[in-house]
Amino acid sequence: QVQLVESGGGLVQPGGSLRLSCAASGSIGSGNDMGWYRQAPGKQRELVARITAGGTTNYADSVKGRFTASRDDNAKITVYLQMNNLKPEDTAVYYCNAVQGRWFYWGQGTRVTVSS
Repeated sequence: QVQLVESGGGLVQPGGSLRLSCAASGSIGSGNDMGWYRQAPGKQRELVARITAGGTTNYADSVKGRFTASRDDNAKITVYLQMNNLKPEDTAVYYCNAVQGRWFYWGQGTRVTVSS
């Protein structure tokens, strides 16, 4: 049974930073690609960042240079999303994602609100 648990969301002022974490359990391991998606009110879920099993990252154009994805494949698979210089348009629920074959797994989401 795969479980993804996100944490680290909250309210932050424009220009501030947050670090999201996603702890994976079950059959997700170092060989699985992981990612972060977000869904703003009234909008479709969109890819924010992807990090492969080998550690290669790619980002949505809107977050390049501001967000950094990383992973720790030691005792427990954990992926992070460091978000700097946050903007109001980054406000959304952020979801962790794991890919296993043709299956996509999702966490419950963590809310990020950027507002003064």
